[in-house]
Amino acid sequence: WTVPADGSRDPVALTASPQSSNSPRWSPDGRTIAFLSARSVSGEIAGDTPRTQLWLLPLTGGEPRRLTNLLNGVSAFAWSPDGTRLVCVGRSGPGDTAKSPSDVRHYKHINYKFNDTGWFDDKRTHVWVVTVASGAANQITSGDDWNDSDPQWSPDGKKIAFVSDRTGKAFDESRNTDVWVIDAAGGTLTKISDHAQADSSPRWSPDGQTIAFLSAIPERSHARIWLAPAAGGAASRLAAEPFDLIPSALRWAEAGKALYFETGVKGATHLYRVDVAAKHVAPVTSGERTVHFVDVSDKAGRLAYAVNDPTHLDDLFVSDLGGNNERQLTHLNAALWKQLRLAPVERVPFKGADGWDVDGFLMKPAGWESGKKYPMILSIHGGPAGMYGFDWFHESQVYAARGWAVFFTNPRGSTGYGEKFERGVQLEWGGKAYVDIMNGVDAVLAKNPWIDASRLGVTGGSYGGFMTNWIVSHTNRFKAAVTLRSISNFISDDGTRDGAYGHAEDFGGDIFDAHDFYWNASPLKYVKNVKTPTLILHSDNDFRVPIEQGEQWFRALQHLGVPSEIVFFPRENHNLTRTGEPKHLVESIEWQVYWFDRYLNGNANAVPPDAPERTGRTSSQDRR
Repeated sequence: WTVPADGSRDPVALTASPQSSNSPRWSPDGRTIAFLSARSVSGEIAGDTPRTQLWLLPLTGGEPRRLTNLLNGVSAFAWSPDGTRLVCVGRSGPGDTAKSPSDVRHYKHINYKFNDTGWFDDKRTHVWVVTVASGAANQITSGDDWNDSDPQWSPDGKKIAFVSDRTGKAFDESRNTDVWVIDAAGGTLTKISDHAQADSSPRWSPDGQTIAFLSAIPERSHARIWLAPAAGGAASRLAAEPFDLIPSALRWAEAGKALYFETGVKGATHLYRVDVAAKHVAPVTSGERTVHFVDVSDKAGRLAYAVNDPTHLDDLFVSDLGGNNERQLTHLNAALWKQLRLAPVERVPFKGADGWDVDGFLMKPAGWESGKKYPMILSIHGGPAGMYGFDWFHESQVYAARGWAVFFTNPRGSTGYGEKFERGVQLEWGGKAYVDIMNGVDAVLAKNPWIDASRLGVTGGSYGGFMTNWIVSHTNRFKAAVTLRSISNFISDDGTRDGAYGHAEDFGGDIFDAHDFYWNASPLKYVKNVKTPTLILHSDNDFRVPIEQGEQWFRALQHLGVPSEIVFFPRENHNLTRTGEPKHLVESIEWQVYWFDRYLNGNANAVPPDAPERTGRTSSQDRR
């Protein structure tokens, strides 16, 4: 789609293929849009499964043409400054030319699977440069022991910066990614970053002399913005005085005088600006909303960005470089909003453990009326390094539409409140973090007597699923629980998840050094205390929190006679509720609504989503 930056006309669709088109990028001359799509081209053999490739759409008229035909597809790209080439990220490996006669999986490193990609094969991500005129593709990086990512052109188009862990230990628990520079035609690498920690997001200054990048020093601290000479060989320096935010989506602007970045701040997400000369950081946007996907035009002196909030999906906005004179360009769901009754969110601050200030957020039931009593669902975010707040969250709106209040908090461990607050969860996953959340429940009940304290539900996914399990094993005040992709046993989780032994910092060592702590932090240890009816939702291909975690929790509850059911989602991974198949997204919500209707509302006649009367199946297809 395109829309004029002055808002003079409505958006216009540029593509109409039944296959998805994404990641549009303007050519430097503004005459062509490059994008990614897995659509087929005319003449391809029926039954072929197209890979995602790079396509070019001329804005002067005509159909898109496929530029690349990389064997394993393209995952990311960027135009060269002169528009004659594109740099692409794709995958390659020995199996591309010599297929193994065996289908067994054989590994020699501790990291052999990842939630988003599944089981590792022999292919690695590398960098190609593709010529626009001919489509010729030249692979400029290679290697079987690392992945290369995030390529960025130098302003003169002669070099490319990218990110890679070339320690030889990328699949052996190393996190030491570095920023490298290579000639656009390939050749010798120059190392830019000088840290033993993870460096990422390289961005060239407009004059090509400096590369800005992100790095967390010490390891697992908040990332900071660093500057290093693009020629390499010199120490990097901080771009700004210390600021207690987590920068992302870094970009230069104002002819190199400023750097812009996005960050979460106390439940909102906003754009910030670094004055490079003064090393001063200041907010550009404000308000109880989420501002993201920012682009900067120095020539036009304008920012473009997407904005959403609890009652609106993303729309496009523009403003000047200072965030002033903001104008909304699109109203993509205006017709939908007229059909729906949505619930706003209000901030509910309270005191957590140790007297810490903690934010809660309350969504009243849609159509709330004074004098009536309503049930409430406590929702807990994942992470724990995550953040709830003024963002679109469809599950909460579904709950509110069913007549349930929704309360969610940012307990210690959450982002957006500074590094001390985020690190406050260390050794406290089921300790002070639990106290924070329960103090929030007490606070919202005290301030809102219309909430029926005898009808409370609890839900959460990932870390939120762990905390849901922890809560119902430590209190019986909740009448229903829905736990998604949840941890129940840290002993088995730590050796089977995709980030093996990833809890060492939070738990004071790995399972071999702190075995008792891991078991003491596991909800399964306390499962005999559970009385709350619990629904478990887990994905077959969840490598972040393996499926055995949900199975252990379910079987223990069944063994102890606790009302419980488990639902497995085929083909899905840990990201089910964000990027799952549309039908599974709907079914996930339907299962949650069913469970809360049955046990929170006390509706003994609630019908599960897979019941024959709801699905139209015959009796021979009845659920097991």
